[in-house]
Amino acid sequence: MSSDKPISAYKASVEVPKQTQEDLPGLDKDMAIPAEHSKLEFWDENGKPYLKEYVGSEKLKGKKAIITGGDSGIGRTVTIFFAREGADVTVVYLPEEEEDAKSLQDEITQNSSAKILLLPIDLTTQGAAQKVIAAHLDKFGSVDILVNNAGKQIMSSGIEELKDENILSTFQTNIIQMMQLTRETVPHMKRGAAIINTSSVVAYKGSSQLLDYSATKGAIATFTRSLATQLAAKGIRVNAVAPGLFYTPLQPSSRDADQMEGWGLGAVPLHGRVGQPAEIGEAYVLLAGPGGNYMTGTVIHVNGGVHIGGA
Repeated sequence: MSSDKPISAYKASVEVPKQTQEDLPGLDKDMAIPAEHSKLEFWDENGKPYLKEYVGSEKLKGKKAIITGGDSGIGRTVTIFFAREGADVTVVYLPEEEEDAKSLQDEITQNSSAKILLLPIDLTTQGAAQKVIAAHLDKFGSVDILVNNAGKQIMSSGIEELKDENILSTFQTNIIQMMQLTRETVPHMKRGAAIINTSSVVAYKGSSQLLDYSATKGAIATFTRSLATQLAAKGIRVNAVAPGLFYTPLQPSSRDADQMEGWGLGAVPLHGRVGQPAEIGEAYVLLAGPGGNYMTGTVIHVNGGVHIGGA
């Protein structure tokens, strides 16, 4: 590594080792260097970085949240941050991600007083949305926050390589189930509730190797704006977060090992490195809590300056 490598306390973002995972969407436990989900990067008086655990301040005390894809990556951080802010959480994940989900449950019980419900459900299966909301209400009695975060991506070098089954699966996973789960959840929400969808920077700048994925993320941004206009009169806020390059299992599970080595180094204007999941958690807290009370139909961009100007 050259002497001009990024300055950061996040080891995994600076070294970005060669790695791959065979199955989508990947596991946090199999990352070559563990991703950081709960420590934020601070800067001292000399401009040197250090890490510090995120501490909540009861912004979500008493709230009940559903988080899809919450076992790993960005969803795992959102779950941890929400729990530390006082929310009880239902985490929806694929059955094959049980190990990540169990370790998340341990993290929540050890570092917060929040209750957590684990739901191993494939959201693309028939009746999944109804099962999720029924299980959540049976456990917690109400729903105040829905975080639609579950997603998948499959790389392709050209449009000629796009397979029908991959296109359909990507749309089903990224946007169709999102609309279905939201449809089942909204009737149980009261004024002051919040819906947060995970879009992506590629919805704004595009991606030559992620045509179908980019299209779904653009659809999510438009779905967010449209639903916001529909639910504003009910006092239910609908917003989205558009992540840039983040060090999550989704990346090595959809890329070759050689593509992951040094991934994002020097390509990101701010800090010159990919982000760690912990660095996006507070965007979701803002949109879920009182700080976002006057925000709806918007997308928060957390991308290190990879794309500027889109909203």
